[in-house]
Amino acid sequence: MDPILIAMATMRFISALVEFGAAIIFLKSNSVVTATRINAGLGVFGPMIFLIVSLLGITGLAGRVDIIKIIIILTGVVLVFIGTTVK
Repeated sequence: MDPILIAMATMRFISALVEFGAAIIFLKSNSVVTATRINAGLGVFGPMIFLIVSLLGITGLAGRVDIIKIIIILTGVVLVFIGTTVK
């Protein structure tokens, strides 16, 4: 198996575990205030995972895909961040 693919899957698995753990803490805390604070942290964590996994994928494609297509993919990642930015 491709090591980059394994790294991408591992990052997503870790992300899922963190999200699942947060949901359990939400329920255990029984507090909207605590859940909101944890959710704020997840709001930072999620985009970081997205960026890391995207960069790993682009790294894996680097030798196999034209530079123009890689630029298009990178542009898409940047546009996702721009589109989800709240003013």
